[in-house]
Amino acid sequence: MSTEESTPPAMDIDTTSDNTSIDDKIEDFCENPTRDALTEGLMSLLKPTVDQLDERIRATRICQIELKQRIESLSDVLNKINEALQCPFETDSYVKKLINAKQKITVVSNILQVTQERINKLHQAVEKNTSKRKALLDHSSIYSSSSSSTTHVVEEKEVGTEN
Repeated sequence: MSTEESTPPAMDIDTTSDNTSIDDKIEDFCENPTRDALTEGLMSLLKPTVDQLDERIRATRICQIELKQRIESLSDVLNKINEALQCPFETDSYVKKLINAKQKITVVSNILQVTQERINKLHQAVEKNTSKRKALLDHSSIYSSSSSSTTHVVEEKEVGTEN
Protein backbone atom coordinates (compact mmCIF):
# COMPACT_ATOMS: atom_id res chain seq x y z
CA MET A 1 0.00 0.00 0.00
CA SER A 2 1.54 3.33 -1.05
CA THR A 3 1.53 6.54 0.98
CA GLU A 4 -0.73 8.22 -1.55
CA GLU A 5 -3.50 5.72 -0.89
CA SER A 6 -3.32 6.04 2.90
CA THR A 7 -3.29 9.84 3.16
CA PRO A 8 -6.64 11.59 3.52
CA PRO A 9 -7.74 14.06 0.85
CA ALA A 10 -6.19 17.54 1.11
CA MET A 11 -9.54 19.33 1.42
CA ASP A 12 -11.10 19.23 4.88
CA ILE A 13 -14.66 20.09 5.88
CA ASP A 14 -13.97 23.79 6.59
CA THR A 15 -12.87 24.51 3.02
CA THR A 16 -15.95 23.18 1.24
CA SER A 17 -18.09 25.49 -0.84
CA ASP A 18 -20.72 26.01 1.89
CA ASN A 19 -18.26 28.08 3.96
CA THR A 20 -19.39 31.73 3.93
CA SER A 21 -16.57 33.47 5.80
CA ILE A 22 -15.07 36.34 3.79
CA ASP A 23 -11.61 35.53 5.16
CA ASP A 24 -11.80 32.02 3.70
CA LYS A 25 -13.01 33.35 0.34
CA ILE A 26 -10.29 35.95 -0.26
CA GLU A 27 -8.89 34.04 -3.22
CA ASP A 28 -12.35 33.87 -4.83
CA PHE A 29 -12.91 37.53 -4.02
CA CYS A 30 -9.76 38.68 -5.80
CA GLU A 31 -10.59 36.75 -8.94
CA ASN A 32 -14.05 38.23 -9.47
CA PRO A 33 -13.86 41.60 -11.26
CA THR A 34 -17.66 41.91 -11.39
CA ARG A 35 -17.89 41.66 -7.62
CA ASP A 36 -15.03 44.14 -7.24
CA ALA A 37 -16.73 46.62 -9.54
CA LEU A 38 -20.03 46.17 -7.73
CA THR A 39 -18.36 46.61 -4.35
CA GLU A 40 -16.53 49.74 -5.47
CA GLY A 41 -19.79 51.11 -6.89
CA LEU A 42 -21.65 50.50 -3.65
CA MET A 43 -18.81 52.00 -1.64
CA SER A 44 -18.80 55.11 -3.83
CA LEU A 45 -22.56 55.43 -3.29
CA LEU A 46 -22.50 54.88 0.47
CA LYS A 47 -19.42 56.88 1.45
CA PRO A 48 -20.81 60.33 0.50
CA THR A 49 -24.08 59.55 2.27
CA VAL A 50 -22.29 58.46 5.43
CA ASP A 51 -20.06 61.55 5.30
CA GLN A 52 -23.06 63.84 4.77
CA LEU A 53 -24.97 62.19 7.61
CA ASP A 54 -21.96 62.57 9.87
CA GLU A 55 -21.71 66.30 9.09
CA ARG A 56 -25.43 66.85 9.66
CA ILE A 57 -25.30 65.07 13.01
CA ARG A 58 -22.35 67.25 14.03
CA ALA A 59 -24.25 70.39 13.04
CA THR A 60 -27.35 69.22 14.91
CA ARG A 61 -25.33 68.48 18.03
CA ILE A 62 -23.74 71.94 17.90
CA CYS A 63 -27.18 73.55 17.55
CA GLN A 64 -28.53 71.51 20.45
CA ILE A 65 -25.62 72.50 22.67
CA GLU A 66 -26.27 76.16 21.86
CA LEU A 67 -29.99 75.72 22.53
CA LYS A 68 -29.25 73.99 25.83
CA GLN A 69 -27.00 76.89 26.89
CA ARG A 70 -29.67 79.44 25.95
CA ILE A 71 -32.32 77.54 27.88
CA GLU A 72 -30.05 77.43 30.92
CA SER A 73 -29.38 81.16 30.74
CA LEU A 74 -33.09 81.90 30.24
CA SER A 75 -33.91 79.69 33.21
CA ASP A 76 -31.36 81.56 35.33
CA VAL A 77 -32.78 84.92 34.26
CA LEU A 78 -36.34 83.80 35.05
CA ASN A 79 -35.23 82.54 38.47
CA LYS A 80 -33.54 85.90 39.20
CA ILE A 81 -36.65 87.79 38.12
CA ASN A 82 -38.80 85.52 40.26
CA GLU A 83 -36.55 86.13 43.28
CA ALA A 84 -36.39 89.89 42.69
CA LEU A 85 -40.15 90.39 42.57
CA GLN A 86 -42.01 90.72 45.83
CA CYS A 87 -45.21 89.36 44.37
CA PRO A 88 -44.00 86.50 42.21
CA PHE A 89 -45.75 85.65 39.00
CA GLU A 90 -46.57 82.13 38.07
CA THR A 91 -43.24 81.49 36.39
CA ASP A 92 -42.67 78.17 38.13
CA SER A 93 -44.65 76.30 35.48
CA TYR A 94 -42.60 77.94 32.73
CA VAL A 95 -39.35 77.15 34.48
CA LYS A 96 -40.49 73.52 34.79
CA LYS A 97 -41.30 73.47 31.08
CA LEU A 98 -37.84 74.82 30.30
CA ILE A 99 -36.23 72.21 32.54
CA ASN A 100 -38.24 69.47 30.79
CA ALA A 101 -37.19 70.83 27.38
CA LYS A 102 -33.58 70.88 28.57
CA GLN A 103 -33.83 67.23 29.65
CA LYS A 104 -35.33 66.22 26.31
CA ILE A 105 -32.54 68.02 24.48
CA THR A 106 -29.99 66.20 26.60
CA VAL A 107 -31.58 62.84 25.73
CA VAL A 108 -31.63 63.67 22.00
CA SER A 109 -28.04 64.90 22.21
CA ASN A 110 -26.99 61.60 23.78
CA ILE A 111 -28.79 59.66 21.05
CA LEU A 112 -27.06 61.76 18.39
CA GLN A 113 -23.71 61.20 20.05
CA VAL A 114 -24.19 57.42 20.05
CA THR A 115 -25.33 57.59 16.42
CA GLN A 116 -22.29 59.63 15.46
CA GLU A 117 -20.00 57.14 17.18
CA ARG A 118 -21.63 54.34 15.19
CA ILE A 119 -21.20 56.32 11.97
CA ASN A 120 -17.54 56.92 12.81
CA LYS A 121 -17.05 53.18 13.37
CA LEU A 122 -18.82 52.48 10.09
CA HIS A 123 -16.63 55.03 8.33
CA GLN A 124 -13.51 53.40 9.80
CA ALA A 125 -14.71 49.97 8.71
CA VAL A 126 -15.34 51.27 5.19
CA GLU A 127 -11.86 52.78 5.04
CA LYS A 128 -10.28 49.60 6.41
CA ASN A 129 -12.22 47.43 3.99
CA THR A 130 -11.30 49.64 1.04
CA SER A 131 -7.60 49.62 1.90
CA LYS A 132 -7.68 45.87 2.47
CA ARG A 133 -9.41 45.35 -0.88
CA LYS A 134 -6.87 47.55 -2.67
CA ALA A 135 -4.01 45.63 -1.06
CA LEU A 136 -5.57 42.34 -2.10
CA LEU A 137 -6.10 43.58 -5.64
CA ASP A 138 -2.51 44.83 -5.82
CA HIS A 139 -1.26 41.52 -4.46
CA SER A 140 -3.39 39.51 -6.89
CA SER A 141 -2.24 41.60 -9.86
CA ILE A 142 1.41 41.07 -8.86
CA TYR A 143 0.77 37.37 -8.40
CA SER A 144 -1.11 37.02 -11.70
CA SER A 145 1.60 38.87 -13.65
CA SER A 146 4.37 36.74 -12.11
CA SER A 147 2.41 33.52 -12.57
CA SER A 148 1.62 34.35 -16.20
CA SER A 149 5.30 34.99 -16.94
CA THR A 150 6.21 31.75 -15.15
CA THR A 151 3.59 29.89 -17.18
CA HIS A 152 5.00 31.41 -20.36
CA VAL A 153 8.52 30.23 -19.45
CA VAL A 154 7.24 26.73 -18.64
CA GLU A 155 5.38 26.59 -21.97
CA GLU A 156 8.55 27.66 -23.82
CA LYS A 157 10.53 24.89 -22.07
CA GLU A 158 7.88 22.31 -23.00
CA VAL A 159 7.98 23.45 -26.62
CA GLY A 160 11.79 23.25 -26.58
CA THR A 161 11.77 19.67 -25.21
CA GLU A 162 9.31 18.50 -27.84
CA ASN A 163 11.63 19.63 -30.68
